[in-house]
Amino acid sequence: MRRDMNGVTKSRFEMFSNNDEAVINKKLPKELLLRIFSFLDVVTLCRCAQVSRAWNVLALDGSNWQRIDLFDFQRDIEGRVVENISKRCGGFLRKLSLRGCLGVGDNALRTFAQNCRNIEVLNLNGCTKTTDATCTSLSKFCSKLRHLDLASCTSITNMSLKALSEGCPLLEQLNISWCDQVTKDGIQALVRGCGGLKALFLKGCTQLEDEALKYIGTHCPELVTLNLQTCLQITDDGLITICRGCHKLQSLCASGCSNITDAILNALGQNCPRLRILEVARCSQLTDVGFTTLARNCHELEKMDLEECVQITDSTLIQLSIHCPRLQVLSLSHCELITDDGIRHLGNGACAHDQLEVIELDNCPLITDASLEHLKSCHSLERIELYDCQQITRAGIKRLRTHLPNIKVHAYFAPVTPPPSVGGSRQRFCRCCIIL
Repeated sequence: MRRDMNGVTKSRFEMFSNNDEAVINKKLPKELLLRIFSFLDVVTLCRCAQVSRAWNVLALDGSNWQRIDLFDFQRDIEGRVVENISKRCGGFLRKLSLRGCLGVGDNALRTFAQNCRNIEVLNLNGCTKTTDATCTSLSKFCSKLRHLDLASCTSITNMSLKALSEGCPLLEQLNISWCDQVTKDGIQALVRGCGGLKALFLKGCTQLEDEALKYIGTHCPELVTLNLQTCLQITDDGLITICRGCHKLQSLCASGCSNITDAILNALGQNCPRLRILEVARCSQLTDVGFTTLARNCHELEKMDLEECVQITDSTLIQLSIHCPRLQVLSLSHCELITDDGIRHLGNGACAHDQLEVIELDNCPLITDASLEHLKSCHSLERIELYDCQQITRAGIKRLRTHLPNIKVHAYFAPVTPPPSVGGSRQRFCRCCIIL
């Protein structure tokens, strides 16, 4: 609604001139034009706003600005831009991404929270000026918030989690990766008020201990996704509590949690049959025994990152080939005990023909061209990594590509002849990377 100079209220559609010569404005009802504008992205809306006075009214109507992502549009925005957007959109706005907007701070976000109280999805990833004051504002005004991304907002502390717990009870997804001031006390406060959490990303929260995971396992039975990458203090005790309390768990990342053992794989197999994604790179204590239990119980596995799980052998691949028919992505880089025989079983397994899409075998020194022959039947295979597999040859790769012409193969090969010496001394050189 707007007012003319005499104070008479006009609707947004009355702003159109009866003398507008544009055919589209004459033929289509203004309600239909507004509906068309609702499908446009931010950049296109801004361009349309410059076409005419009539289109400016339509393009800037708050109902068209329910979902805004400024990441690909403009990242160096200042706080006043966010304030203006919030005033324009008001209660219409449901989803806003300010990812990487370094100039946006607490004051602008307070104004945003006051104006956009129906916000459900908010991405502040990398907004490094954000502090606990922003979460206090969100707690006070945005009770419908469901997804919040605060990754790399390093000023965030336990106070933020306490505020969210008190004012955002519908919160389902929270990302506080690299917020390294957060401790178990913050997690305890969070889960007591946000028991409906389904996804929690805690990557790089290095102060977290097993006690924090015990709070999550006790209060978050709906949890589906948990990322604990590089949470170095985590041990079996904390993760076992997660497995026993979160039976709906589908995705777990514990890469870099080097203290965990096969006890975790056993607990996952016994309690989390819906598990689809498991990332345990650099967890060097895991063995074939644990992966056997996991494979025999978690038949829905689709993605596994086992990089630098240095103790596993072909036995793990045999179990995966038998029990995991949905496997799509498998990383075995730096698993130096894997041989052609393990790849043979995988190539003949239930997942081979129409599921397996990516296999990474970097630095697997026992792998030869025979493994490539075993993978020819994997018709869905899109990419294979073979960096520093010394026994793989160009000829072997070419033979694989005759069967899988669209596959991307990444590999290193040494130059045929060494480079000439310069100044009487041999120069160091790198093998060349090729993508075939």
